[in-house]
Amino acid sequence: QVQLVESGGGLVQAGGSLRLSCAASERTSRRYFMGWFRQAPGKEREFVAAVSGSGGNTYYADSVRGRFTTSRDNANNTLYLQMNSLKPEDTAVYYCAAITRPYSIGRYYRWQEYDYWGQGTQVTVSS
Repeated sequence: QVQLVESGGGLVQAGGSLRLSCAASERTSRRYFMGWFRQAPGKEREFVAAVSGSGGNTYYADSVRGRFTTSRDNANNTLYLQMNSLKPEDTAVYYCAAITRPYSIGRYYRWQEYDYWGQGTQVTVSS
């Protein structure tokens, strides 16, 4: 099993930055495909960003492209999400997730493709 623990959430003013971390319980030398999702109250969970096992390929939702950057440090079993120019509409609980089973790369944006999830970290952006 893979255990994922997010950290780094908090309250920030619009235009500010936060860096989320996701620590994995086992060596990410296994190089699982990993992603970030978020869920605001009353809304469905939505894709934010994803990164391939090697870290060489990244994928972003249109709403965050150019503002958010995801990366991974496989030596330290950690996934990151750098969030800049934050907006009030970015307010949500942010989750990291991993795909450990065979998958279709074309479905990386679907939360149903991910089989391990962290507990989430709250990000609140004030206007």
